Amino acid sequence: MIMANTTSMNGFLLMGFSDIRELQILHALLFLAVYLLTVASNLIVIIITTVDQHLQAPMYYFLKQLSLLDLSFISVTVPQSIHNSLMNDGCISQGQCILQVFFFASLSWSELAILTVMSYDRYAAICFPLYYEVIMDPSKCQCAVRAVWLCGSISGILYTSAIFSITFCKAKIIHHFFCDIPQLIKLSCSNDYLTVIGVVAFLSMLAFICFISIVLSYIRIFSTVLRIPSAEGRSKAFSTCLPHLFVVSFYISLGAFEFLKPTSDSPTAFDLMISIFYTVISPTLNPIIYGLRNEAIKEGCRKLLLSRQFTK
Repeated sequence: MIMANTTSMNGFLLMGFSDIRELQILHALLFLAVYLLTVASNLIVIIITTVDQHLQAPMYYFLKQLSLLDLSFISVTVPQSIHNSLMNDGCISQGQCILQVFFFASLSWSELAILTVMSYDRYAAICFPLYYEVIMDPSKCQCAVRAVWLCGSISGILYTSAIFSITFCKAKIIHHFFCDIPQLIKLSCSNDYLTVIGVVAFLSMLAFICFISIVLSYIRIFSTVLRIPSAEGRSKAFSTCLPHLFVVSFYISLGAFEFLKPTSDSPTAFDLMISIFYTVISPTLNPIIYGLRNEAIKEGCRKLLLSRQFTK
């Protein structure tokens, strides 16, 4: 009877983490704390890199875009999950699920694209310092950011169109706290999912190109840094690049695992933890590791807290 109801119902049923009411409340409170921390840290980076005239270099412009993406990315899944846990109701309408898939896919691919652009920015700054302002002039940076958002939007449209063109004839139960793309594909009982596989294969090829671009950029960066004669210069260059490399490695490895691992009707605790790291922890860590560790950003924070006006 439950199987029939979940097959014919209009939306989907998100199973979340637990059926125990106390654990649902705990999950909602933990997610709320992490969400507020993420919103606050990303907003700090966005505000400081917008109003501080000393932070208008391309590196900070791209960092602001990354924070904007992280803020949007975590807002796609976490508020809905908090609401479901507090209300003890895992139902999500098909319209909400479609929007969640679109924004989740769009922002995921936009983030990969902006990380690729940021690696090229570091490559230009370290390997071609004399020509950096020519290579990364403001008009080119703006075009790169437009391309990042356009790439993400196209990817989201492709994913959403492919997934919701399939026929869902199994019980519409998603063993996750959001509309997970692999879980949705698993609900298909026909060959309709072959379209989705084609989209995934095409976008995976683009992701591989981005990954190779990042790897090549960092090979050139590290070979250049190791030739710097002063230890202080090498240390400064590594302190700028290593946080970016950590963010890129963390994001790509977790994203690849999330999308390539086989789906299961009863996900393990490890599967759920990987999903949490990918969708929740990564947007939380990015502004802390990549932005608030930066001396110029910290100085901007001090000026923001201690004075009403930024130094022009």
